[in-house]
Amino acid sequence: MTATPDKKALIEERVNTGLLGQWYPVAKSVEIKSTKPYGAVLLGQKLVLWRGADGTIKCIEDFCPHRGAPLSYGEIHEGNIGCRYHGVIVDGEGVVQRVPAMPECALEGRKALKSFHVTERFDAVFVYVPSLTQPEPPDLVMPPELTGGEWTGFLCTSVWEANYRYALDNLADPMHGCYLHSESFTLAYGSKQDLMKLDKTDHGFHVSRVGQVGDNFDWSEFVVHPGNMYCFLDIPYPPAAGPGGNMRIVGFTTPVDATTCKVFFWRLRKVSGLAAESWRFLYRAVLEEHHWNVLEQDRVMLEGMPDDARKREMLYQHDLGVSRIRQVLTRAAKEQIEAELAQVAAE
Repeated sequence: MTATPDKKALIEERVNTGLLGQWYPVAKSVEIKSTKPYGAVLLGQKLVLWRGADGTIKCIEDFCPHRGAPLSYGEIHEGNIGCRYHGVIVDGEGVVQRVPAMPECALEGRKALKSFHVTERFDAVFVYVPSLTQPEPPDLVMPPELTGGEWTGFLCTSVWEANYRYALDNLADPMHGCYLHSESFTLAYGSKQDLMKLDKTDHGFHVSRVGQVGDNFDWSEFVVHPGNMYCFLDIPYPPAAGPGGNMRIVGFTTPVDATTCKVFFWRLRKVSGLAAESWRFLYRAVLEEHHWNVLEQDRVMLEGMPDDARKREMLYQHDLGVSRIRQVLTRAAKEQIEAELAQVAAE
């Protein structure tokens, strides 16, 4: 007799490993080359990416269909990827093109590996992970700060040895700024006591401090679309930090596996022309080190938390944003698991 699946446990596992039916950034555009494959892990699955002969990015499972060797250790051959172990060549659709060691091998022409939709946006490479209810990728909706041309900035990435949920919780928690970052450039100000409020938006929610605006990391906003989710917030900047007002952070968080995530942050200021060039120089020469120090404080803190911290935590009023982002993830995971269980029951 087959045991009945524990739906609650399945939902928790899906949230913990990452939602399906989503576009996730996996690399910077400059990291994907036509001369060398790039290995990545997304939702626990090993992937390999490379540029084909026409410059478009290919993405398939990082697994040679012959013996399972990582294709990311291999070489690019006329737009396809060749395994370094025995030379088997696979194309961007996961079809075996050649088995050099054995001409007219039966493996040739067989689709052996899953392939994934890929797109490039604003210096980042996004991969779509299909779900049962959304097998084809919906539009990848990018932040208006990246599409309008009024902002300029830099894409920064970092791998954190912590579950991606901790990174999202951190972004949904403005109150930590005046404590964790109290000795940081621009974030050393503001009251250490306050209340939080949460407001619904058309595509997500906005969480902010009630009694303080413009002194620290005082608010953040999550934007949720059918195929992706991102967050943005402002960091107050003094006039000495150059033109453009506050620095806006636009962030995506990618689940690598159950204990690792990769964060993608665009650091932006609303400047153009000569002012933009001035700020870009100032950022590279002076400010970038400060910003990385802040990011490192977050990384070290989250990596130090146990994997099961959520089972023992005691939330309070300041955690409105944390509770809401968890509800968003759980609701989406519940829909996916229920659809999958319904399909199994119908078979």
